[in-house]
Amino acid sequence: MGFEQIAWFPLCIGLTAAGLVLSFLAFRRRGAASGLRMLAWALLPLAAYLTDALRAIWTIGSTAVGFVANLVFNPVVWSGVAVAGLSVVLFVVSGVLRGRKLRKAESGAPAAAEAPAKPSAKPSAQAPAAGRPQAAAKPAVENKKASKGDDDFSDIEDLLRRRGIS
Repeated sequence: MGFEQIAWFPLCIGLTAAGLVLSFLAFRRRGAASGLRMLAWALLPLAAYLTDALRAIWTIGSTAVGFVANLVFNPVVWSGVAVAGLSVVLFVVSGVLRGRKLRKAESGAPAAAEAPAKPSAKPSAQAPAAGRPQAAAKPAVENKKASKGDDDFSDIEDLLRRRGIS
């Protein structure tokens, strides 16, 4: 049934009239707020007809119904839905795998950071022989300890870091 085959004006007038009666009843039984809200709803069909918005509403509705009917009864569309579902599953699995890889890299990063620290410790041990004072390396360690001590949650953060929770 096409848009032009329906008598829209009598339909909209009928809906508006029925809404006006219901809004009057709502006004009497539930109060002004409920009656005014029902009146607002009752005027919408007439407003849609007068602004020619019914054509757009009809087009949107018939397109949506056609899409749903095509979706339900067409096996090719269902295969497309299955492929889209597979794509979503692959995105989720790749995200989980990437998260595991990042967690392994983070847990391996402190070990990698400790490995270069040992070779750098050897030159600093040779530094006094080269004439550099050893006290220069000590304040950096003390500053690191002081900044950890300032934070009340440092113990909790260390525990979470050891468990792999960021």
